[in-house]
Amino acid sequence: MRKCAICGSIFDSSRLRKELAAIETQVSDPAVWADAARSQPLMRERKRIESLLESDADLERRTNDIEAYFDLAREGENVEPELQREIEGIESFVEKLETHTMLGGETDGLNAIVTVHPGAGGTESQDWAEMLLRMYLRWAERQGFKTEINEIQDGDEAGIKSATFTISGEYAFGLLSGETGVHRLVRISPFDSAKRRHTSFSSVFVSPEIDDSIVIDIKPDELRIDTYRSGGKGGQHVNTTDSAVRITHLPTGIVAACQNERSQHKNKEKAMKMLRSRLYEFELEKKRAISKKLEDSKLDIGFGSQIRSYVLQPYRMAKDLRTRVEVGDVDRVLDGYLEPFIRGYLRMRREGNIPTPIAADDDL
Repeated sequence: MRKCAICGSIFDSSRLRKELAAIETQVSDPAVWADAARSQPLMRERKRIESLLESDADLERRTNDIEAYFDLAREGENVEPELQREIEGIESFVEKLETHTMLGGETDGLNAIVTVHPGAGGTESQDWAEMLLRMYLRWAERQGFKTEINEIQDGDEAGIKSATFTISGEYAFGLLSGETGVHRLVRISPFDSAKRRHTSFSSVFVSPEIDDSIVIDIKPDELRIDTYRSGGKGGQHVNTTDSAVRITHLPTGIVAACQNERSQHKNKEKAMKMLRSRLYEFELEKKRAISKKLEDSKLDIGFGSQIRSYVLQPYRMAKDLRTRVEVGDVDRVLDGYLEPFIRGYLRMRREGNIPTPIAADDDL
């Protein structure tokens, strides 16, 4: 095996180190820290460059290890198990690197605010919405990201009526941007005594958690602020004070709510942050609508509008209806294995073919 000679050209570590040094010079100026609009983009760029340099060093180490195992094999040693493990590891690592090279959008590097709503169908859809909530929380956990439930409404019998949560981590929004849309579940209903097959729908909307460097003009007289007492099953959902806050932006009808803090002030602050993020995404969506129909998030939560199907009966498969990516192990997908779908979406976006939902095949 020849040592990879193009890794340095892909990362261009010499140029990256010069850029990092220039950023370090800027952030050493106390005046920069007094201006959030300047300091926050600089800190994000510094973190991005440091991550690229770490990846460059990691890739070089891995290729050197594999080369060393080949040398040992040529000398007659049995290193096949170790070599296989290293090759599988570098394949996974390179897939992750490829994904990150496709995340160059203005907001791709930001945290993600995710909202899940069940479609029509009562308990069935509400249970499906809770399964989706768990799927994204599990995905975030596997990525090493932090999660915070901002607002959740429990279903009457099971599941949830809605949930909004924040996923904090590098490129969280960019990775999840393709998850916006309607998700369809086909299964034998656990709530049907006749054990019939049911189809349920839930919508997912993902927006970037914008920071102070992006200005969103919100006039106080355009807001309606309501306070209420939140309720739940206990644990992370427990909140027994009238501290929950719901903010409605009257011109657009966009609503943001937060209930996970006991302080009404903190809940209001977080709800305003979510509202700003949703208004930013709303404005971007209006611009996109000039050249195409509104994106997946505005589709009806029902047949013919879904972006992905998850079939548990009569066979088992998850399939993205925009990219045609399929995963046979649907249980693994529901446990947070979203990487094939994320890469498929980002590849199509990179090629300029923004995926749009299509009607599901009868046989998926």
